[in-house]
Amino acid sequence: MMVGFMASRTGRWTRMLAGASLVVGGLSTGSIKGKLMALGGLVPLLAGAFDVCLFGPLFGLPLKGEAIRRKVGLIGEDSLLPHPPMPLTERPTLLH
Repeated sequence: MMVGFMASRTGRWTRMLAGASLVVGGLSTGSIKGKLMALGGLVPLLAGAFDVCLFGPLFGLPLKGEAIRRKVGLIGEDSLLPHPPMPLTERPTLLH
């Protein structure tokens, strides 16, 4: 399902990278059309970063990515990174 992919970790990264590409590409042109393209690129960039799937309601699913993942059975993909970072006190060092 398309919305399930878009709410997944990989889908969120894809949306953020596509949005960032539109922003950078649009701003690099220096034209009004480029600035509008950059403004449009903010939508997928921010939607992926804030875990919102704008197509969810169109398919009868919630807007929030966490609720979509719960509904389609994608457990454990809440974080953008595969594993949460370790606290500084638990990180291995070469001195031990």
